[in-house]
Amino acid sequence: MPVSKLRRQIAWVAARLMHSREVAEYYQAKQKAARSCVRGWVKPGDLPSNAEIREQVQLLARLHDTTSPEQTLQAMRIRALWWMRQLAEYHPKLIGSVLTGGIREGSDIDLHVFANHAGAIADHLDSMGVGFEMERKRLVKNQELRVFTHIHVRDEFPLELTIYSTSQIGVRFRSSITGKPIEKASADDLEKLIHLEHGVDPSQLAADIGEMDSRPDRWNVFLALLLPLENVKQKATYHPEGDALFHSLQVFELARDEAAYDEDFLLAALLHDVGKAIDPRDHVAAGLEALDGFISSRTTWLIAHHMETHKIHDHSIGARRRRVLASHPDFESLLMLGDCDRGGRVPGVQTCTVEEALDYIEQLGEMFG
Repeated sequence: MPVSKLRRQIAWVAARLMHSREVAEYYQAKQKAARSCVRGWVKPGDLPSNAEIREQVQLLARLHDTTSPEQTLQAMRIRALWWMRQLAEYHPKLIGSVLTGGIREGSDIDLHVFANHAGAIADHLDSMGVGFEMERKRLVKNQELRVFTHIHVRDEFPLELTIYSTSQIGVRFRSSITGKPIEKASADDLEKLIHLEHGVDPSQLAADIGEMDSRPDRWNVFLALLLPLENVKQKATYHPEGDALFHSLQVFELARDEAAYDEDFLLAALLHDVGKAIDPRDHVAAGLEALDGFISSRTTWLIAHHMETHKIHDHSIGARRRRVLASHPDFESLLMLGDCDRGGRVPGVQTCTVEEALDYIEQLGEMFG
């Protein structure tokens, strides 16, 4: 078989193994796929790269996506209604594809909100514990320089707020593309639309909204726990790289290289030290208490025992304790987490941001359901 065709075949089989969660690591997926495709030894140079396998996994995810556009639109409209109620004092109006129904991959929820000071809305979002970024755009419209303030909110569906002054509440804004008035809807209008187009009765809608009220978004919880790590300075003897956040991002990057599609493992890598900003004396227990209810039992187990991997590495752990850990089905993942933890201590290396790391893991949930 030609080498190029063999690489593609191994990449495809490896991707199927990873997409089905039968295998979580690239190396294991390659080896198992190679054994199923070829009798005998395969040269390392004939194996596909991680990037080649990643492309095939993403293709499989698109092929097996069972969420219909109608279901996504309904979910986005209900979430938009929830946000409009949270921001009711700023007279929110829904515009864009979520209102018109023309959503596509990457669509966000677009709201016009009205306040004389953008900082008031930023403070409101801060009080909700929401992660966001503020952006100011300078545009020339009708030969006049105008500055538009946007707030991009991290949520299960991206949310963009465009802020106008309260004097513009009754203004009919026009599209810069078509010149026609922009369609907009109040919260009451949107509630009626959800009932008419999606058949959601008021009692069910109230229940859905009530559930959103009662649960914090776990990604915002993770962000809130990670950001304080930037101020946690560590002993240079053990952590020459510097603060605990920089270390955590390094560990995440190494973990992504090893098991790019294993959400539980990636979260353990990123969140393993969050307790250091809460109680440095027992950061593992403090971190697990803060994360309780937001992570899986597997992620919990990995974080709970990550410090013991260092004793395994330097052979200071007792034989009985090692046997207990080794009997767990996630022992190999635990050892890999320890390797990443020790490897994530390099001064000055380039890493992604906290937001980029969380975005990556969140997209895995969307990709694999």
